[in-house]
Amino acid sequence: MFSWYVCMNVRSNGVVVSRDRGTLGVGTGQQDRVIAVKLALEKAVDRGHGDALKGAVLASDGFFPFPDSIELMAEYGVSACVQPGGSIRDKAVIKACDEHGIAMAFTDERCFRHF
Repeated sequence: MFSWYVCMNVRSNGVVVSRDRGTLGVGTGQQDRVIAVKLALEKAVDRGHGDALKGAVLASDGFFPFPDSIELMAEYGVSACVQPGGSIRDKAVIKACDEHGIAMAFTDERCFRHF
């Protein structure tokens, strides 16, 4: 849940990836959820945390509208994600998580911060 709490404090359309209560990367202010995910993961790699992504948790302040974000997380070795849910494609996103062995928790609430 650490990633979720950090995500509450970033600009909207935010994504936070963390491990062991340490933030590895943040992708924020993007119009496209998958770009925010990619940005957070690439920032982690650029800062030397690529190996730490294996087993990391990624939180998103909004739902994943498509499975593409899950597929990207799998490429980097992320093991779990937290998101509000509520997409009309939640079942496809759940299926992608199952296929890639990624645990997913729904919060049932968004944590957008528009500032």
